[in-house]
Amino acid sequence: MNPQDLYRSKRIALDEAVSHIGSDQDVIVAMCASEPQGCMSRFHIVADRIENTRVFSCLTLKPYDFYMRPEMKGRFELASWVQAPGSREALKNQTGTVTYVPNMLHRAAKDRIHAHRPDIFFGTCTPPDKHGFVSLSLGITYEKDVIEAAGIVVLEVNPRLPRTLGDTQIHVSQVDFFVEHDQEVPTLPEPRPNATDLAIGAHIAELVEDGSTLQLGIGGIPNAAALALKDKKDLGVHTEMLVDSMMELYEAGVITNARKALKPGRFVTTFSMGSRKLYDWLDDNVAVDFERGNWVNDPRVIAQNSRMVSINTCISVDFTGQVASESIGVNQYSGTGGQSDTAQGAVSGFDGLGKSIIACASTAKGGTLSTIMPVLPEGSAVTLHRSHVDHVVTEHGVARLRGRTVRERTQALIAIAHPDFREDLRAQARKLGHL
Repeated sequence: MNPQDLYRSKRIALDEAVSHIGSDQDVIVAMCASEPQGCMSRFHIVADRIENTRVFSCLTLKPYDFYMRPEMKGRFELASWVQAPGSREALKNQTGTVTYVPNMLHRAAKDRIHAHRPDIFFGTCTPPDKHGFVSLSLGITYEKDVIEAAGIVVLEVNPRLPRTLGDTQIHVSQVDFFVEHDQEVPTLPEPRPNATDLAIGAHIAELVEDGSTLQLGIGGIPNAAALALKDKKDLGVHTEMLVDSMMELYEAGVITNARKALKPGRFVTTFSMGSRKLYDWLDDNVAVDFERGNWVNDPRVIAQNSRMVSINTCISVDFTGQVASESIGVNQYSGTGGQSDTAQGAVSGFDGLGKSIIACASTAKGGTLSTIMPVLPEGSAVTLHRSHVDHVVTEHGVARLRGRTVRERTQALIAIAHPDFREDLRAQARKLGHL
């Protein structure tokens, strides 16, 4: 059978695809812009005949019925590698339908497959080419590993997805069912950095040397950092997430990837989300390699980059340097993601010139709470161990913590705290014996 005929023989209706979900199963779905929204919006239709089925996702984009409705308890459970607005709301409402999966992103797929072989994978792809290959398009963080392990593979075919290059290709013979679902690809609103973000971005830019290789996240602070990098030369990219600001720096001639030690001349990423302009730029772009997250985010791989700089954000930091980026006390807010992966990889760089940067505004809750704290709130998850922390940046400056004592760390962190809190922080530090 030729590839096009094979593809046509595997096309099924959306509800038929969802009907393959059964009780006590592990269902894993693609993440972010690769999310199979057509199928996920219909998962709830099988709830009356199943129980104890887990759906694994990362940054779920929509508040789907299968986990938002309280009556789904005992039927479906959303197991998130990183929480998002919908799952946070469900947790707040105590629906009993959402849980969290502790993980390091580069091990997310491997560790879950070790715990339980996935029964079904739902993802998205481009239409097949003349040779019968589809592209998994905007993400292979864990998707391709799960496809190779899953009992059933279902892909939503969306002609609006860009055909990306690297390890994204898969032949129609490796897929059980295709569902054709034409929809706009999910996008992100353009981050609008405020004055605090811009000040933080300027401090970050001072730490980035010409010829550095960047890992840069999404949001106001990373976008502000990108804006502040416009006078740099020959930057490269090896990043978990590829975003609009990287495309813009490439078009401005700031990012060339020319001086990278690993895959020179190429962007390296494992997933992407941003604007429609970004997706059009990614289509058939040989300058961008999408690779599996278990390789891109492996600290041993990241360490092979020259002048590697990892830029991440956090919620709070304590005097000893413990970084909380995913929870506020016992309340899970997001997830570990790749922060620990990229931070450890950067400071382990083969050339000894790598840097890890953790950034946050100096205050939260409308300026009423310092993000530099004597101790983290009870129950907080420590995302980055204090032994791995390098630079901490707020709008008030840079604290260099690598190799420093607790007393030195306390002094450096108080110096970049908001001035309104410094006197009280010094008093707290004296009580703890840190000053």
